[in-house]
Amino acid sequence: MGIFSKRNVSNLGEKKKDMPEGLWIKCPSCGESLYEVALAKNMKVCTHCDHHFTLTSAERIASLVDEGSFQEMDANLDSVDALGFKDYLGKVKAYQAKTGLTEAVVTGRAKMDGIPVVLAIMDFRFLGASMGSVVGEKITRAIEAATADGCAVIIFSASGGARMHEGILSLMQMAKTCGALARHGEAKLPYISVLTHPTTGGVTASFATVGDIILAEPKCMIGFAGPRVVKETTHSDLPPGFQTAEFMLEHGLVDMIVPREKMRETLVRLLGYVSVGNGESASIGASETARAA
Repeated sequence: MGIFSKRNVSNLGEKKKDMPEGLWIKCPSCGESLYEVALAKNMKVCTHCDHHFTLTSAERIASLVDEGSFQEMDANLDSVDALGFKDYLGKVKAYQAKTGLTEAVVTGRAKMDGIPVVLAIMDFRFLGASMGSVVGEKITRAIEAATADGCAVIIFSASGGARMHEGILSLMQMAKTCGALARHGEAKLPYISVLTHPTTGGVTASFATVGDIILAEPKCMIGFAGPRVVKETTHSDLPPGFQTAEFMLEHGLVDMIVPREKMRETLVRLLGYVSVGNGESASIGASETARAA
């Protein structure tokens, strides 16, 4: 009978188009599906669990500085393959094409609520923001520019550590950046370090953890080596969450944990505490400043 005849798929009308890609993203912490446009408007912070997604350097800068005030420095510094590491320059060129960056850190002068600062923003998309010679050089030049300008330097760290492709040359950047920060401190000028997810390896062991004031985003990973390596080295059980910002705050490495939506206003407040109009450092200790904020 006709009413029981098999229906043809072609008679069901126009096929429903697949959902376009890139509209939704799953939160790695709570598993909720998030609309990317809404997530971007919320500074890439999950509205369900406050998970802080990674920001690009451009997104970070836009969230912090006065509009139109950022002036990039040393944008054309490029890596060379001093050690002849296999296909290193090929990897660098691939990441340059993928990210639109020349290297894993963006530096420049800017103003925050009218206060002049020098910023260095690491971008984890570029080879895990590993610190090679160019990253170390750009950060060192940024610190020296802040010293010459008589203003604060703020560094946002997010890194897998030293760049293995450059061997000892990468490790040398730890001493170079810290040397520049020492001279900056001798000039009685403030350095604010902001740790974001993840901050590890040689970056943690150098400039990231020597700030006059150290801030961190919630729940970000902070450490030198991975948990397995630490456990094998210390031959002891590790406390839960020992590489989180919250653990570091409890044990004194971090002065404040600052949600992303509060980061700009917190930095502006801190800059007001530690700086005066002529660029000289105010006479207030870092820990006292952090408590006041």
